Amino acid sequence: MKEIKICLPIEVKEFNSLRVGDKVLINGLIYTARDKAHQLLANMIAKNHPLPINLNNAIIYYSGPIVNKNNKSLFDSAGPTTSNRMDQLTLPLLEVGVKGFIGKGPRSSEVIDQLRFHKAIYFSAVGGAGALLAERIVNAEIIAFPDLGTEAVYGIEVTDFPCYVTVDIKGNYLIDDR
Repeated sequence: MKEIKICLPIEVKEFNSLRVGDKVLINGLIYTARDKAHQLLANMIAKNHPLPINLNNAIIYYSGPIVNKNNKSLFDSAGPTTSNRMDQLTLPLLEVGVKGFIGKGPRSSEVIDQLRFHKAIYFSAVGGAGALLAERIVNAEIIAFPDLGTEAVYGIEVTDFPCYVTVDIKGNYLIDDR
């Protein structure tokens, strides 16, 4: 296991070198999206409607951040949410080019197979550390679905955002219980 600092957008060769168990410090733009936003995005993809953001090579963070009342571009907390709730909506996002997801908890065998097929990665962030993770966010902006409140899609700029590779592009799974 090694610690790797990555800057987004990441080069394919560097991304493909990430392996299960690697600690990764992410720098750059990622997007938050939870259940409702995933459903809206999946519906738009199914209907062949244009998406409000370009998800090609994007990383999605399963988080519903708590907006700082005094500074709307920062959060008081931004912890990961349980990832397997998004399992049924993961494939459409992979098909439009999403290359990484950050969350907590296990993923289904189907999602792991699809991550391998699409050469994408599932990262885990530490649950219960939302306030500490929010300190790694230097800027935030609502990108889509503002009517969803905390479940809106935010573009967040992160600095040394810590997570671990839980499923790599080869389908290796850190918590393999299959």
